[in-house]
Amino acid sequence: MARDSNGAKQTTGETQGGEVQRWHRAAEDAFEQLGWAIGYLHGIGKHGEARMLAGNRRVIRERVLGQSGQPLPTDSDRASPAGPAQR
Repeated sequence: MARDSNGAKQTTGETQGGEVQRWHRAAEDAFEQLGWAIGYLHGIGKHGEARMLAGNRRVIRERVLGQSGQPLPTDSDRASPAGPAQR
């Protein structure tokens, strides 16, 4: 049986809940990094590559995670809010 940081035994539900939280955090971190990369590519003029990645991100967010999609970089005058290419 798993133990927490104090050495107390955890139930299976607590262990699985912690695992789910770690996966959720990892997914959010990956989306943050992807958003930065999309903004960067858009900022340096690689618009096709930025649109492709943004489209993939949108599909993953909507179909896999059940969240609303984010706008593509060319949907506005600025890049992704997470990207460095804001003006």
